[in-house]
Amino acid sequence: MFFSKRLKNISNLKHCFFSRKNGVSKGIYNSLNCGINSKDNKENVIQNINIVSKKLNCEKKPIVVLNQNHGNKVVCFNNQEDIKNKTIGDAIVTTLKNVGISVLTADCVPILFYDPKKKNVGCVHAGWKGALNGIIENTVDKFLELNSNTRDLVTAIGPCINHHHYEVGHDFYKKFINQNKNNQQFFIVLNDKKYLFNIRSYISTKLIRLGINNIDHIEMDTFSNKENFFSYRRSKKNDDKDYGRCISVIIMT
Repeated sequence: MFFSKRLKNISNLKHCFFSRKNGVSKGIYNSLNCGINSKDNKENVIQNINIVSKKLNCEKKPIVVLNQNHGNKVVCFNNQEDIKNKTIGDAIVTTLKNVGISVLTADCVPILFYDPKKKNVGCVHAGWKGALNGIIENTVDKFLELNSNTRDLVTAIGPCINHHHYEVGHDFYKKFINQNKNNQQFFIVLNDKKYLFNIRSYISTKLIRLGINNIDHIEMDTFSNKENFFSYRRSKKNDDKDYGRCISVIIMT
């Protein structure tokens, strides 16, 4: 369990970037796999999510999980009737208290948001596709629709893949450069065909450009830290048939 120092100091807020530890799944999913779309035993996944709920003292209402698809859709819950589990999307923003919202990651970037003035919370799953195509901007726009001010937002960027292990090809590189030449700063050139991509820095810079300066980083690498995190890239390297997902949760009380 990993926490943002800035979010942890807020009395009416509970949150956690969960590790892969202390669950019931076996094998490549060992042990706290919360990936609803993984090939893990569904009963184990449900039990793992229930373990997370118990850790955060929110057993009465299930934690909301999305059917993530690396897109840029933001789901917003403004009343209890809006709440739907497994809705397609990669971010959630809500004004509701006592509703646990979550995202699942395995190298991608989990981001938690809180507006202490307007009392809104949000969470984002940001892989490279979502980040490139506007999931960060769309989430901030949703906060603005709820009358938040970007100056007030407290943001925590959780564990994700470190750039030293995020090797990409030229086509990947060109997607970012074609959108904005300044994106060169987030790549280390290995040769004319291989690059290292710093997704944490890319997302952090986006947030700053959007007017968010209160940003906390949990600088942990999901690829190399096998003990604590699932990793899509590590599973591909090991020729595993699938991979688990870690869950990150935020709740306003």
